[in-house]
Amino acid sequence: MNLSVGGIAEACGGRLFLRDGLDSDMYVSSLVIDSRRIEAGGVFLAAAGEKTDGHRFVSRVFEEGACLAVVEKTPEQVQRETGEDCSCWGSYLLVENTLQALKDIAEYYRSRLDIRIVGITGSVGKTSTKEFIAGVLAEKFKVLKTEGNFNNEIGVPLTLLRIREEHEAAVVEMGISDFGEMHRLSKMVKPDVCVITNIGQCHLENLKSRDGILKAKSEIFDFMAEDGEICLNGEDDKLSALTEVKGRKPHFFGLGGNAAEEVTAEKIVGRGLWGSDGVLYFRHAGGPKAGQSMADREETSRVTEGEGAEETAVPIHVPLPGAHMVLNAAAAACVARLFGLSGQETARGIAGIAPVDGRNHLIPLRGYTLIDDCYNANPASMRAAIDLLSLADTEKVAILGDMFELGEASDALHAGVGEYAASAGIDRILCVGENSRHTFRAAADRGQGKLCVTYFPDRESLLKALEENPEEYVPGGSTILVKASHGMEFTRVLEFLREKGA
Repeated sequence: MNLSVGGIAEACGGRLFLRDGLDSDMYVSSLVIDSRRIEAGGVFLAAAGEKTDGHRFVSRVFEEGACLAVVEKTPEQVQRETGEDCSCWGSYLLVENTLQALKDIAEYYRSRLDIRIVGITGSVGKTSTKEFIAGVLAEKFKVLKTEGNFNNEIGVPLTLLRIREEHEAAVVEMGISDFGEMHRLSKMVKPDVCVITNIGQCHLENLKSRDGILKAKSEIFDFMAEDGEICLNGEDDKLSALTEVKGRKPHFFGLGGNAAEEVTAEKIVGRGLWGSDGVLYFRHAGGPKAGQSMADREETSRVTEGEGAEETAVPIHVPLPGAHMVLNAAAAACVARLFGLSGQETARGIAGIAPVDGRNHLIPLRGYTLIDDCYNANPASMRAAIDLLSLADTEKVAILGDMFELGEASDALHAGVGEYAASAGIDRILCVGENSRHTFRAAADRGQGKLCVTYFPDRESLLKALEENPEEYVPGGSTILVKASHGMEFTRVLEFLREKGA
């Protein structure tokens, strides 16, 4: 890790207390905020969380071989507050705020890295697009990517601090819920390529409107590299209007619905829950021209021969289901082109993408098939998940929970999801949570035929009903979508169903 004890102190501006002969020129092995992950020669940053204070574990990390602790409290303060014996503390850096220090250290570390970083944001599809981009770039480069949900002001710096000398590219997911957050994330990441997946209806409580969301997401450009590139969804009305950013012309990707799109995924053939086939088209000198009809495009499309040549048209298989996954693949192809990958390398990378837990993850069980999409939810992702469920050739069950942070429009947006689900050919809709009563009412009003709509005031009442009478709500052989905002803790519903379905 290209980071020394002195460099950490320089980045934070704190007071460095060196003990046991530690040299400030010594390079550290890693930096963590979880004491269980400390390694010899590593740095522990003691953050005060909602449930525990990291300062309680400083003595323990030194026993495990840590070389430095970044703290807000002296050993004497910690001993007075907790009764912990702090006599074994080694070298420490005293700062005003450890979480701010984490961001400062990550920004400093990023400035010392010779690596191209792709920054990804958007209302929907960030994680899936991250997986596609990282998977495609891995065909040619050693890639580091954001793990799990590490996409906020704690997760992003920790991701940057995982980059090592062997990495040739990094793909960093950047999530926000208010103005100013993306500005701070961009300051750390300094992306070489900025990708925005879409501008949907999420975090409206703070951002108020789609224009507000666009403004907040656009802060990703604030610290973009001087020679940076921009990849935007040409199918999105807000993004397609961005014809110039900081003097640079964006690259647009899409499904062929916008003449400005340089990389498109078209001729899509759905394979149900098991993905889609299609063709990637790359527009470049000598290739298809913007605005060509499909017939004209097919006539001019060709695969050029020779070393380093780029294919104009490349068949692809997208192994994850849904039209939105095809769009994510197009985004990855747009980025891959900027990194110099061939069309065939891009197609191989797309075909190798695996599902991520909590996001359109198909789980075939003996009793039924689950669609695990319970990581988070907003109106656009709800509709996409319902579209995915509608592809099943079995009885279709949607277990839909509350969506949070939708502000004054929350009731209407929940009702809109109910109307959409009722018209999508779903057989059973289970609505769960206080906000989801609006989903229930709209679905019940719109429902026709054999549609069965049921309301549960909370997750526990749903679990009780599933335990007592499973066949009434999740019949054997059905396909079941589980989706809600993260705060609904629908992972408990998923685990219950996994156990019963096995």
